[in-house]
Amino acid sequence: MLITISTALLFGGITAALVWFKRVSAGAAVAVWLSGFTAASTGLSGPVNDLIAAAVHAVSNH
Repeated sequence: MLITISTALLFGGITAALVWFKRVSAGAAVAVWLSGFTAASTGLSGPVNDLIAAAVHAVSNH
């Protein structure tokens, strides 16, 4: 029997476990989570890329 799982779901679970066991901070987990959408080129990659670009632009203007 072949069981398949989405890599986005797999890495999301790993990230959640790392936060649960306090191996990473919540901020680092959010950064990993957002970069995961970008790297995976899922349907959310476009909006996530726009959000990251807007955040970088906002930080660079201050």
